[in-house]
Amino acid sequence: MIELVLNVLLVISSALLIVLILLHRGKGGGLSSMFGGAASSSLSGSSVVEKNLNRLTVLIAFIWTICIIGLGILLKATT
Repeated sequence: MIELVLNVLLVISSALLIVLILLHRGKGGGLSSMFGGAASSSLSGSSVVEKNLNRLTVLIAFIWTICIIGLGILLKATT
């Protein structure tokens, strides 16, 4: 039962982590500026939104990490 809950939580947190990382603003001359991200990065929103997005991303990454470690421990204990 715990393994099922961790698997579901892992899938949900993985999807949320992908979305949250893609929502971040590009900060350099990488792929985001190649496709026009440099012009839109100067017009982006407030720093409060960016701070909250960073905090939420770290929280979801922490939940994802806990799920991975928990599943690893469970799978090691059952074998």
